This record gives sequence, C-alpha cells and structure tokens, in this order.
Amino acid sequence: IIRHLAKKRQLPLSSRDFDELLILGTVAVVVGARLGHVVSSWGYYSANPGQIIALWNGGMAFHGGFIGLVVAGYLFAKRKKLAFYDIADIAVIPVALALAFGRIANFINGEFYGTPTSLPWGVKFQGVEGFRHPVQIYEAIKNFFIFVVLWQLWDRKLPKGALFWLFVFLYGSIRFFLEFVKDIPDYAFGMSWGQFWSIPMAVVGGYMLWKLYSK
Repeated sequence: IIRHLAKKRQLPLSSRDFDELLILGTVAVVVGARLGHVVSSWGYYSANPGQIIALWNGGMAFHGGFIGLVVAGYLFAKRKKLAFYDIADIAVIPVALALAFGRIANFINGEFYGTPTSLPWGVKFQGVEGFRHPVQIYEAIKNFFIFVVLWQLWDRKLPKGALFWLFVFLYGSIRFFLEFVKDIPDYAFGMSWGQFWSIPMAVVGGYMLWKLYSK
C-alpha cells in the first residue's frame, strides 16, 4: 500500500528505500512497543529486569510502538530529504489496516478481552469466568473504520499532515471510550494505560487538524 501511494504521489523512493523503511519501521515498532509495555508495568520489570528482553513472554503497548514508528519515519524522511508528512500521511493508512488484523489476532488468542456482559454477542474465552465483551473485535472495527476514512481521503487536496493527524485524533478519541469495556487494571488517575495516553493523542490530533485548516 505504501509503494502504491508513494508512486501516486510521485515520491522519489526506490525499491531499496521501501525495504529500508520496512525494516526500520518493524524494528522501531517492536522496540517502542516493548518499552511502552515495560514502562506501563515498571513495578514488575524493576523487580525482574531480566524479563525486559523476554519478548517471547508477550507484552507490547501500542502507544510506545506508535512513538517508535514516528521516530523511525522522521529519521527516514530526513535521510531521504523528504518532508516528514510526505511519509507519515501515507504510512498511517496501512498502519490502521495492520492494527485491525492485529486485534483480530488478539481475539483468536483470547487476550485483551473485555468486561463481563449479558449482551447476546458476549464471548466465552477459555479460562475466563463468564461471557465477555469481544473488545478486540470492537477495536478491529475501529481500525478498519479509520483505514476506510483515510483511504477515501488520501487522493484529495488536503494540507500536508492532515491524514497523519486525522489518524492520531480518531485513534485516540475512539480508543479512549473503548477502554471502558476492557478488563484491565487502572494505570493512573482512575484510567487505564490506553486511556491515559489516548487523551493526548485526541487533544493534540484535534488541535493540529484545527491548526492546519485554520491556515
């Protein structure tokens, strides 16, 4: 998808550049997501520092991975002498799609399930008491929705950065409300880790969209 959109936007990128972007982005996502998880569970990892690198035991945080991806995109754009938004505006489109498939994988694995529910679509996860909100599917629908919105807008005449900040705003604002039906402990101020970091995403994303269009 990035190759297709970059070609349509006539960005001067070779096949080798795309390979480099893929490798750099993958490493940045894994490292950032892992560090985000470690920070969110520092009480455990400070007592068990050897587990920090134990990726095989699971533990990734979207917000950390997204920050890592942004940093990687910035460094890549700077090296190729492109504007950051030239890369970011098209990269967030397949990112939204990838996140949707990731949540479906969470559902299949029976992880990150929701709170108990009596709704007819409640799901019985193995080893979990009662029927639960299939919040992984809610999140997948959210990400598919964001993908469709961005895909419908990518070829329109928009300010640079509009798609990137629209992704940030939509993801942060919708996820904040979905966190209410997740069976996860509070992180700070009565909010989950996802809510705590989704608020700045929604606020900054909304502000940047307003700023872009006010010009």
